[in-house]
Amino acid sequence: MRILKPALTFAPELLLQAQGGGLGMKAAIFDVDGVLTDGRLYISEQGETVKAFSALDGHGLKLLRQGGIEPLVITGRDSPAVRRRVADLGLVHAVYGAHDKLAAATTLLAGLQLDWPDVAAIGDDWPDLPLLARAGFACAPANAHAEVRALADHVTAAVGGHGAAREFCDLLLIAAGRYAALLQGHLQTLDGR
Repeated sequence: MRILKPALTFAPELLLQAQGGGLGMKAAIFDVDGVLTDGRLYISEQGETVKAFSALDGHGLKLLRQGGIEPLVITGRDSPAVRRRVADLGLVHAVYGAHDKLAAATTLLAGLQLDWPDVAAIGDDWPDLPLLARAGFACAPANAHAEVRALADHVTAAVGGHGAAREFCDLLLIAAGRYAALLQGHLQTLDGR
């Protein structure tokens, strides 16, 4: 069997920033609209909201968890589509309909006994700014609002809903030194066992 060497690379300075305290981040906060989706909302005549999610991003979230970095979802909207996607990915920490994302994050982090320097965050608009300003590492999709991009430590090459979350996950895993083992493990099995 071949040894698969990672093809993906990031600048050494960026990897150092993404390491946080040195061993990598312990958790990562994800916004939904504009990060896990492209930010567009499709609303049917019956009022049902339909959203499109990237399978690439979804697998990145699974890999992040396998790599020991807990994904946390904090979204300002609540919909059956988002709840279904979070459940399908096996994510256990999510706050829906959060009008105050900082309060939601503070509660989540306290429950997990985590401090802001050990947490990365990715967001795309002003409601995410309080999280990005406190996170040990802040990221924004390429199509995020200008103020969010200006605050971020890293702006992804990909846009929200089209690989931005995966790029963020991959970056955190490489910085933590866990990416190569996960990649090699996928030559054996896809279910993480």
